[in-house]
Amino acid sequence: MKLDLVVDAQKFIDEHQFGRFQRLIFFMCFVIVMLDGFDTAAIGFIAPSLLTEWHLAKPDLAPVLSAALFGLAFGALVSGPLSDRVGRRSLMVGSVFLFGVACVVSAFSMSIGQLTVLRLMTGIGLGAAMPGAVTMMDEFCPTRRRATVTTLMCCGFPLGAALGGLLAAWLIPHAGWRSVLLLGGITPLVHTVVLLLRMPESVRFMIANGKPIARIRAILARISDEADNARRFVLTESAPGTGDNGLGLVLSRSYIVGSLMLWLAAFMGLLIIYALMNWMPILLKDAGLGQKSATLISALFPLGGVGAVLCGALMDRFNANLVIAVCYALAAISLFCIGETVAHVGLLVPAVVVCGVLTNTAQSSMNALAAAFYPTEGRGTGVAWMTGMACFGGIAGSFLVAELVRWHFTLVGVFATIAVAGALSCVALLVKQLVSPHVITLYAIAIDEAIPHVQ
Repeated sequence: MKLDLVVDAQKFIDEHQFGRFQRLIFFMCFVIVMLDGFDTAAIGFIAPSLLTEWHLAKPDLAPVLSAALFGLAFGALVSGPLSDRVGRRSLMVGSVFLFGVACVVSAFSMSIGQLTVLRLMTGIGLGAAMPGAVTMMDEFCPTRRRATVTTLMCCGFPLGAALGGLLAAWLIPHAGWRSVLLLGGITPLVHTVVLLLRMPESVRFMIANGKPIARIRAILARISDEADNARRFVLTESAPGTGDNGLGLVLSRSYIVGSLMLWLAAFMGLLIIYALMNWMPILLKDAGLGQKSATLISALFPLGGVGAVLCGALMDRFNANLVIAVCYALAAISLFCIGETVAHVGLLVPAVVVCGVLTNTAQSSMNALAAAFYPTEGRGTGVAWMTGMACFGGIAGSFLVAELVRWHFTLVGVFATIAVAGALSCVALLVKQLVSPHVITLYAIAIDEAIPHVQ
């Protein structure tokens, strides 16, 4: 009997249930994304305390609010090409460890300058962690459930951010703002140990880069023992190859328009999210709400990201570009409504929730959209560079609101200005659909084991 079993890695994953092994990978990636959300949002929730303790004016907060975003951008832009070259796992472990250490140290900052530098270091780790988790999950997921599972995982970010708000509302009065940063740093350090012990390397990456057959077989056997007899692995891609990898593929003629539109949509989406997460507690407090009420209502905004689960299911069934474009368009409308309802808490709360659902759903779903757009050789770079470009939108959002406040814009004017970004995200995805729709072009990468046939 011949033992020359050829296994297509993605087909193998598609033909088996999303089992215990993949659920473990999902859990570990979900925790990374949740910690990312917690640590990213923490600075916005402690901002009012910083104003009081360090006697700052509100515009003085702009550098520290945006420092992590500069780090996020740098971490994402550098880590993406590295993950396509050296692997997904090592980048994930190192990035989680880095942002954990930096966040712990930042809790002992004695000035706004020190905190700004340490938030920059925290951001570098955060910027590498999120794209790595998205890419890893995408490459272990059955095709039919890819968008649903990836967006469900990305719900960890708004949940972590919302949890940060809820914990901050309790921790700050009892233990001070430093306790929020300590919690946000110690938890990822613990999770680093879990990742070292349990996180595998992506089999798609291993096949594409000619890694040892035995390692690939051992990982796939954890999905099903049918992989034990495999002597040849094939990687079939559902996106057109270009002969390049990493950034060369992302910027190639086949992908350049789609890449630019993904960057623009993600840029504007994160502009909205960071403008609101960093400044909403302060803006609502200035509008007459108490600090605790302003913090709790602001925490409802990132919590709305759980709607990404439904969006992911729709993306698996319908045109993904159009599904997300509709979310951004409706988010723009809801943003305008927040400014109009701030004087009426009964209307403000549902307006913030609806805006949070639409904005965070659209932004979380962008990760699945980018992961599906690129083949394995450029997926890590494609997802990471979209994330990195989005971070510049977050930076712009932080400084935009600071300038609007400096120019004495009304609350209605601030939210109306931010709403324009949602409309631009919608337009970008419509252009991507028209110019660079997803094309199904199958091609294969094979890796063989030099074992003779047994008769």
